[in-house]
Amino acid sequence: MSLAAIAVDRTVLELKMYFRERESVFFSFLFPVLMLSLFAAVFGDSFRQGGSELSAAQFFLPGMIAGGVMLTSFQTLALSVSMERDDGTLKRLRSTPMPPVAYFLGKVGLVAATSLAQLALLLVVTRLVFDVSLPTEPSAWLTFLWVFLLGVGGGTVLGIAYSTVAGSARSAGAVVIGPLLVLQFISGVYFAYGDIPAWLQQVAALFPLKWVAQGMRSVFYPSAMQTQEVAGSWEHPLTALVLTLWLVAGLVLSARTFSWFKRGSV
Repeated sequence: MSLAAIAVDRTVLELKMYFRERESVFFSFLFPVLMLSLFAAVFGDSFRQGGSELSAAQFFLPGMIAGGVMLTSFQTLALSVSMERDDGTLKRLRSTPMPPVAYFLGKVGLVAATSLAQLALLLVVTRLVFDVSLPTEPSAWLTFLWVFLLGVGGGTVLGIAYSTVAGSARSAGAVVIGPLLVLQFISGVYFAYGDIPAWLQQVAALFPLKWVAQGMRSVFYPSAMQTQEVAGSWEHPLTALVLTLWLVAGLVLSARTFSWFKRGSV
């Protein structure tokens, strides 16, 4: 079989395993949709921000997309790879004739499929259930595309690299979910970024989630609302630079730290 055919088969297998795990489906796939629906129901139809009036669904949509990107890429891979390393799955795969790159292509396929499916579900719910108007300008969707791709790409390689941090499958949940949850609260996912204390803004700005959320706000918010950002603009060039740097850093870290064997094994 060709490498492409093996990668496709591996992707299908990864998707089957993913959707068999109800906890993974809920906490990484359905969670942003449920949170968006909850916030929209709690805050109602009118939500004022910086002189502009938005529905709650429109206000929270960029943050939910950004959070979803990190859940389906970073969290999914950091957990699944660490567990597969701990239970010996990676060790067994390494001893098979399957090209090692096919394993990673399967993970990329998993992230791509779940991220796109989650995004489609979020947009459908937002448009049909909460009657939020989506952007019509091609430039807005072009911005959306590069922010989404850089966010998913960076989250994927960083998740693979971060999988080495967990010492065992038992500790993986706390090591992965805890820090990511904190980042969601300080990166403009659940709260207006400008309302977060300045020192926490500086911490959040060191990580990609803040920049994905800001990029998504530039797509789904009225252009006048960029004055409410800390810098007074959407900062597209800086967003692209930061996300690209994290993508490159994730690739380097993955290449240097990835191991097929758990710690202490031969």
